[in-house]
Amino acid sequence: MSTLSLARALFALTAGTHFLFVALTLGLATLVAIVQTRAVFGGGAVHLRMVRFWGQLYVINYAVGIVTGLLMEFQFGLNWPGLTDHARDVFGAPLAMETLVAFFVESTFLGLWIFGWDRLNRHAHLALIWIVTLTAYASAYFILVANGFLNHPVGYVRSGGELRVDSAGALFTNPAALLPLGHVLSGAFLTAGFFMAAVSSWHLLRSREPEFYRRSLRIGLVSVLLAVLPTAAFGGVQFPYVHDDGGVRPLSGLSADVMMAAWAWMFVVALMALVKLPFTGWLLRGRIFLRVVTVTLPLPYVAVLAGWIYRETGRQPWLIYGVLRTEDAVRPMGHGAMLAAVTGVTVLFAALVVVNIALLRRYARRGPDAAALGRSEIAAPSEPVPSF
Repeated sequence: MSTLSLARALFALTAGTHFLFVALTLGLATLVAIVQTRAVFGGGAVHLRMVRFWGQLYVINYAVGIVTGLLMEFQFGLNWPGLTDHARDVFGAPLAMETLVAFFVESTFLGLWIFGWDRLNRHAHLALIWIVTLTAYASAYFILVANGFLNHPVGYVRSGGELRVDSAGALFTNPAALLPLGHVLSGAFLTAGFFMAAVSSWHLLRSREPEFYRRSLRIGLVSVLLAVLPTAAFGGVQFPYVHDDGGVRPLSGLSADVMMAAWAWMFVVALMALVKLPFTGWLLRGRIFLRVVTVTLPLPYVAVLAGWIYRETGRQPWLIYGVLRTEDAVRPMGHGAMLAAVTGVTVLFAALVVVNIALLRRYARRGPDAAALGRSEIAAPSEPVPSF
């Protein structure tokens, strides 16, 4: 592989892997916020247990995903100086806003939410998780503004060999950013829905906590039903902004076929859920259906990754479509150094993925009673303390 190919492979590895974490983080944050809202306004103890259980899985995925995000950010400065040299104002502005939102606002309020159990008013604590969710949406939006500029550059003017912002309104309302935002959010909701439904199905197949996991299964399946068609619709309307060297890119190729096949399977499962959801007894007794839901868990991730590959490879050989070629933006460095970087990052990211899967699997299998999130740090004394 050439140095350019290695640099592209390295960025594909970091961005693609990080995107897998983002998909679950965005969707699961929303579901946790919805469940906590139900718990605060008329819910029972089971809803609070659901918040603690699913919230802990969300925090695990978020924490590991942050590490992958930090490594991905280094790619721009280390391997692609041409991008920052030519478009630092246009491309860097939304990235700077995303950094402020994700690493300051979102992380701060998430920390308050994690450690605010039994310390804050329940309504204030609920507000924290909704702020976390909305800032996660904002973070995704700013990232897509930067990415949308690469695919459909608007709102800029050339000045002294550099690209500068000419119209902030055009930049931040770029259709190549807004349409993918709907696609990413609905896809994240679909991913989280299948995650919640699959974990719940696994426990129900073993007759564990039927009331708890029945509710979780229904929430997950309803999320799938709400998201499966919008995900496809938002994907379809993006075609005018998905290019090849000759114009609009046709829906063909291996990545497109994989994406469509995964979505078709999930759509069939959603139809099965639509038939079963009104009948609680039938839903719980349908062991074949529960097994199907369990084995479907990887498919949202497969579809997300295949769709991202389809979108991003379309504009090559352009880094900024029609403006800056990829080969003109890569850092001129030795083949050995680039190969070492690719090898090291691959090993590191593989380790992070394995750790994340192992942690999610471990705490998902343990069930709600083993959740540490929200557990009081001050144990009650075993005997009354005498007063003097």
